[in-house]
Amino acid sequence: MLAHLQISGSHHAIGVALGQFGAQAMHDFAKQSPAWAQVMRFKDSAAVSAMATIVASEHPAYWAEIEGLAQGLEMPIEDVFAWNCRGDLWAGAADGCTTIQRPWPDRLIAHNEDGDPLFAGRCALAHIKPEAELGFTAFVYPGSIPGHTFGVNAAGLCLTVNNLRTLAVEAGMPRMVLTRALLAQPSLASALDCIRSTQVSGGFHVTLGQAGEDHLYSIEFTCRQHSILDLNVMTGHANHMIHPQMQDEPQIVTDSSRTRQARLQTLLQDNPTIEPLDIVFDVKNKSLPIYRQDPNDPDGENTMASARFEIATAQIIWQVHQGRASEPVYRLINERLSA
Repeated sequence: MLAHLQISGSHHAIGVALGQFGAQAMHDFAKQSPAWAQVMRFKDSAAVSAMATIVASEHPAYWAEIEGLAQGLEMPIEDVFAWNCRGDLWAGAADGCTTIQRPWPDRLIAHNEDGDPLFAGRCALAHIKPEAELGFTAFVYPGSIPGHTFGVNAAGLCLTVNNLRTLAVEAGMPRMVLTRALLAQPSLASALDCIRSTQVSGGFHVTLGQAGEDHLYSIEFTCRQHSILDLNVMTGHANHMIHPQMQDEPQIVTDSSRTRQARLQTLLQDNPTIEPLDIVFDVKNKSLPIYRQDPNDPDGENTMASARFEIATAQIIWQVHQGRASEPVYRLINERLSA
């Protein structure tokens, strides 16, 4: 069962609580994970030092969360910060994901959260209320700040995030800190402004929607540029850049990513009214499925959870699934658990 956390207080206190939740998982992970060893090669680099300075200066609240996270984990801040920059530092980070976006006739999003199988059964759905900032509920991994997975805040802003294995990287704002900042935004307009105005280090794909808004946005960004598409047809994204504007951006496209993108497009072409959750649950391709459970997955990723979001006029009604089950483990309205 996916754990449910309720955390409130200062940003530092929130970080401590998240660290305490994930401490055992992270200590176990650090002992055996090749990904951890890869990222730790960069922790003393000039790039990481520059990124730390940028975060502390531009987002001191989230720097406090990272400091608290390190305290709660009982791990060095240098290690924890580098881990929260992993996708900026190393294109091979295991942060896959698949997202389906349906802007019409109703606005629906379905999302598979794909991550390192070593974290299976050790993640959580966290309801977090910082002091003087919007509360939100988001899927969280041990050892990571919130915001780089999926979540909804108290303003009815919905966020899902997919990894991009971009090869263009500069020492800017870590991508996970930018998406953490998105969870604090009161509107789609302010979230888009946050993306446009940030010189980011790595790359992500973000889907954004908000209760009461007619727009559903697909966004790809790297350190060099960003592309914001206001969607008008049902589409999907399988963690590599596909926007026309981004076609010249250097990236790694794995066989899994390419195959998932092709499969979801086939499903959409065959049935334009298909339920989005049916797509993210698809396992037709046995070797490279959309829903990923193979411990020997070639990208080192498995589906940790799936979510479906209905973006209505007054609220976001959403649910979180574990396994390819029709019944969710959690139902929510905006950032609150539903009865």
